[in-house]
Amino acid sequence: MTQFHPLLQLAKLFDCVEEVLAWVKDREGRYCWVNQAFLINFTLDGHHRSAQVDTRDVLGKTDYDLSPAFLADQFRLDDEYVLAGKPIVNRIEMVGQPGGSTVWNVTNKIPLVDLSGAVIGTAGITRKLDSAGQSIVPGSEFGPILAYMRDHYQTTITNRQLARLAHMSVRSFERKFQANFHLTPQRYLKKVQIRMASRALMYTGQTLAEVAIGCGFSDQSHFTREFRRHFGRTPRDYRVHYARRGDDAAFVPKSAAVEQEPV
Repeated sequence: MTQFHPLLQLAKLFDCVEEVLAWVKDREGRYCWVNQAFLINFTLDGHHRSAQVDTRDVLGKTDYDLSPAFLADQFRLDDEYVLAGKPIVNRIEMVGQPGGSTVWNVTNKIPLVDLSGAVIGTAGITRKLDSAGQSIVPGSEFGPILAYMRDHYQTTITNRQLARLAHMSVRSFERKFQANFHLTPQRYLKKVQIRMASRALMYTGQTLAEVAIGCGFSDQSHFTREFRRHFGRTPRDYRVHYARRGDDAAFVPKSAAVEQEPV
């Protein structure tokens, strides 16, 4: 905790922002600091339902203490990616809310370094994805684009459609999207679809074919290929693995997956 002290003096500013969840973790994934919004969102949704939110319910714990195993594995993959010095920028994902519901959020994560330049942990913020008419990231023109992907990921979306929403030419849109999000528009969309598929596998009784079609894949075979590229196991294996092991499911190291970048 001592090594984070200079950084955490500024982090307290995030207690003043109600709708932004912010946190700092060490290299082992233990929470060293979270803001008040994080405590309210996750503590009241977990095992501690007392009227008073207490940092002791979170600090020193990992995502395996606070989230279902299949989500904790994904969060840990994110941490490994960021600990390698690579930020995660403006990613759309689903985040749990008190009461069991989920909402679309935009998440950013960065590595934290000490004075020698060594990575000592990670920090992140996430906030609710605004409506299509609002900007998601200050200074970004891509708010309507992210919202459109959120609402229509089940359907075929072309770069031409997205460029029209952004009031840009296709070439200009593709170039600026890549510069902002470090992914092509279609790759970004695929990651949204994979995230939603992983949740459907765990939280619904839909067949694999139903999950595939419901998340925008052309058929079950296409879905299986893409899912395995991201997670290193088929959708069926993924569902069975976490259904059997529950909260004791072991973390799948990044080297076990075909694709190195987190979903």
